[in-house]
Amino acid sequence: MARVLSFLLIGLLVLAGCAEQGTTIGADGRPLPKAYKIRASDESKIQYRFLDSVNALRTAAGAAPVQLNAQLTAAAATHSRDMSVQQRPWHFGSDGSSPIDRVQRAGYPGKMLGENISETYETELETLAAWMDSPGTRQVIMNPKAINMGFSWYQERSGKIWWTMVTGN
Repeated sequence: MARVLSFLLIGLLVLAGCAEQGTTIGADGRPLPKAYKIRASDESKIQYRFLDSVNALRTAAGAAPVQLNAQLTAAAATHSRDMSVQQRPWHFGSDGSSPIDRVQRAGYPGKMLGENISETYETELETLAAWMDSPGTRQVIMNPKAINMGFSWYQERSGKIWWTMVTGN
């Protein structure tokens, strides 16, 4: 009898070890996604990983690559933080500014072509994939007139990320 109880106990321990630990289940019965946490040391890696991915997509479609631009990135960073303050993803600033206004304020000498925004817990590459799945945001990424790109984000303590991409020529 002690031997049977020992085998049952060992079997239960093995099964318990196979279960996912710390997984929260959503209303649909599937595990909830884990927040993507961005560390300060990852900032340049994220920007260049995104730029490389955008350029790979553009090159595959026959479009010229874009370059990361400091002024467009500053405009994107400002808007990402402002969307967080407003708690809504939209193209207008809390001061009523448009994407064109923000790009001009940042000192970009060229023409602003488009802006993509997102409110998500996903990575920059998952966000890029979602933008590529929508005709309007895909056009901003693939615009053959684009030669510069700005890309930035703001992450809240909750893990929510406000992404902004701006293109110009």
